[in-house]
Amino acid sequence: MGQVTIQQVARAAGVSPSTVSNLLNGRIERMLPATKDRIDAAIAELGYRPNRAARQLRTGRTRTLGLVVPSVGNPFWGAFARELESAALARGYNLLLCNSERDPERERRYVEELWEDGVRGMVLCTSLPSLAHLAPTIERGLHLVTFDRPAQPDDPASVVSISINNPMGGYLAASHLIELGHRRLAFISGSLRSVNRTARYRGFCSALEAAGIDVDDMPSWPGMDAVPFGDVEAAEVGRRAAHELFSRADRPTAVVAINDMTALGVCRGLRDLDLRVGKDVSVVGFDDIVLADLYDPPLTTIRQPIAEMARLAVEEIIASETRSDTEAGRSVLLRPELVVRASSAPPAAGTEAELSA
Repeated sequence: MGQVTIQQVARAAGVSPSTVSNLLNGRIERMLPATKDRIDAAIAELGYRPNRAARQLRTGRTRTLGLVVPSVGNPFWGAFARELESAALARGYNLLLCNSERDPERERRYVEELWEDGVRGMVLCTSLPSLAHLAPTIERGLHLVTFDRPAQPDDPASVVSISINNPMGGYLAASHLIELGHRRLAFISGSLRSVNRTARYRGFCSALEAAGIDVDDMPSWPGMDAVPFGDVEAAEVGRRAAHELFSRADRPTAVVAINDMTALGVCRGLRDLDLRVGKDVSVVGFDDIVLADLYDPPLTTIRQPIAEMARLAVEEIIASETRSDTEAGRSVLLRPELVVRASSAPPAAGTEAELSA
């Protein structure tokens, strides 16, 4: 048998070739479920496989989305990639994954190469303040969604941003510890030179100020100025910070970490120093990766609704394909959620009084 054609699928399903094409291209909003089922059955029975090369030559694009993350060395980005792939497959798209290490030149190269391969919709998980390095490709018609990075004043008008309210997340984490009775809190992160990290730290500081706590009096870790973002080695960043902060006389009683991997590294560093997480020191992370609930003690954290965010990202890219060139993108801001587990508790009896004496 020769290659099965779209016309043969249409005849077998009792529909027009254009209806089959609509299904193959994800345009199923107005399609009856029974019609979709007949086409799916015909495709399976005949073994039809779309000629992707021919389609790309005809349209200049491929039914593939690009995803650029800092590094899947952080399980959060691996989990988001999985959710995005699932959402893309449900709409008839495939996914290509790239790791940028938050390097603008590497991001630019990946985006341009994906564009040359016909990829017209991409999700960028950069959190870098500027998108200037991507401006030429955006101007050519790239449909770009930034993830975990609220819209910035200098962003091209067409860019869509999807993020949680990061200042609120930092505020929730610090407020939770303050409500437990902690008055000496530390914030631990690698470099703060990204939009989301700066925002989380700003929320942390706001919670302290609202409680009448002087941020400048809090124990601080100078490594944030010297250590890179730490997407791959985040746990080691947290461990190193814990060793340095908790070997000092003015050590904190609680820590908010920039993400869960850093928080888990803090927990390991505390264990190295014979300090008990959730008893001697409270720790709060950010993201709610799967390891957060598996750790002993389970980690209190700020949850990001990544499944919903991934679905929204795919929907925005597909919608942008029919959006006019002059129509602006939009900014979607979701609410973070505090998930309380055993790593946070009131300060040990006498600890706060002793430290403030």
